[in-house]
Amino acid sequence: MQVGYKLATEAFSPTEIVEQTVAAEEAGFDFVELSDHYHPWLEEQGHSGFTWSMLGSMAAKTERIGLATGVTCPMIRYHPAIIAQAAATVQLLSGNRFTLGIGSGERLNEHVVGGGWPAVRIRHHMLREALEIINLLWQGGYQSYEGKYLTLEDARVFDLPDQLPVIAVASGGPGASKLAAQYGSGLFATEPKAELVEAYAEHGGSGPKYAEVPMAWAPDEDAAAQEALKTSRWALSGWKVMSELPNPVNFDAASSTVTAEDVKGQFSCGPDLDRHVQQAQPYVDAGFDHLVFQNAGPDPDGFLEVCKSELIERVRSLTPSS
Repeated sequence: MQVGYKLATEAFSPTEIVEQTVAAEEAGFDFVELSDHYHPWLEEQGHSGFTWSMLGSMAAKTERIGLATGVTCPMIRYHPAIIAQAAATVQLLSGNRFTLGIGSGERLNEHVVGGGWPAVRIRHHMLREALEIINLLWQGGYQSYEGKYLTLEDARVFDLPDQLPVIAVASGGPGASKLAAQYGSGLFATEPKAELVEAYAEHGGSGPKYAEVPMAWAPDEDAAAQEALKTSRWALSGWKVMSELPNPVNFDAASSTVTAEDVKGQFSCGPDLDRHVQQAQPYVDAGFDHLVFQNAGPDPDGFLEVCKSELIERVRSLTPSS
């Protein structure tokens, strides 16, 4: 079992994100994960730096901790050739510590380049083509590709690492888990659903299985819930909503009726470490082996301190329930 820390790039400046990465390494986390957004979910969050710039600085200022995107959409705002080059470079700069989390994206970030927002069925086809292009470029040499939605013309990634990054493909259903097994080398999810892991294994997937565990730490339960309500209420809208809304103002409207009690139903809130450990158990039971603490509380430094002293080791030692 490996334990990671989710860096809230939408809630902290790029400088703070790099500083938190260093602190997470010192606290004993195995890896950190950061999203790849153009916009924050809510105006209250107030940030959204360029993930690939931060990754370069994070690699330079740490020695041991793994780095992962959670997740990058490689086919609208970016072209997969750019992501293939970027991920290979981060792998080299970090000394083989990088995992490329890949997903089909959200309108929130992808519409900004004016290319529209395709239907979910088309996005899944585009994701498969993007994965094929990345894998093709990572074979080395000049490559071309002619897909239905994406093309590649006589391109080569010159700086390739000897050890390629893991590609962890985001899954919300069996079809995406199959895609992860066939075109990726890992699985990424946000819900403790055993069927996602089972479908991944059924189609030959044997790589690391990442999952985000929602937490909100604070010395007081209500303070933790109120902070999560302020900055993370968007998370209760569900992926069918989260993938479709274009701007923070829309997420503000969509989450306007969420209450602190609603937040407590999804996040483990407060200082009770037993509750946070219990929050992680269903993900272990579902078969995930790389758990990411997604802390929405008001004090990241305090949370990192309790992680260092106890919480990381308690979660790392979890085993599936009988």
